[in-house]
Amino acid sequence: MSAIRLLVLGAVRQHGRAHGYQVRNDLEYWGAHEWSNAKPGSIYHALKQMAKQGLLLAHEVAPSTVGGPPRTEYEITQQGTEEYLRLVRESLTAYDQKPDILSAALGTMVDLGREEVLGLLEERVRSIEEWRRSVTEYYTPEEGPGRLGHIGEIMNFWIHSADTGADWTRGLIGRIRAGAYTFAGEGEPFIGVLAEGQKNPYATGERHPDDDH
Repeated sequence: MSAIRLLVLGAVRQHGRAHGYQVRNDLEYWGAHEWSNAKPGSIYHALKQMAKQGLLLAHEVAPSTVGGPPRTEYEITQQGTEEYLRLVRESLTAYDQKPDILSAALGTMVDLGREEVLGLLEERVRSIEEWRRSVTEYYTPEEGPGRLGHIGEIMNFWIHSADTGADWTRGLIGRIRAGAYTFAGEGEPFIGVLAEGQKNPYATGERHPDDDH
């Protein structure tokens, strides 16, 4: 799974309709260029590919009155919405994914209902615990990594990562259960995208040939 697909669909969905540079600007605002593969070329490629796949609808927009080339605005389709929500669900539960997948899911989880998110996170904890049990069939943390030589530090690292991941997820479950954040169907959501023309303090400032298209 690629985080870029989830991130791009999420940004377009929040706008309702957005051109490529808006999507790029949003993802840089989220810092996604630092923790995922959401670089300009990847973003524009993902938009074009998902339009071909029927997940996004591309609209050709006339040039502005001040000049410049016409732009393509993207709108998520019903198929795209279904794919987006599937990716959010899968990313919240899958423990065997890269950290950028979970980060993307955390940024989009409020598009699901609160109870569903709680259930998915509880499933995530169960997956972590099951994975840990499978590892400890071959490696006993209490005996320390030394009996496997320096290679044991690999197992030690993963056990500690699993324990930390499970503890963090339980903490998130507690915060959500206590009422944190606004989820789907609960009222006005937090606006996580920039308005047209709003300055992005985290923009990289790097130009890309597709910024104007």
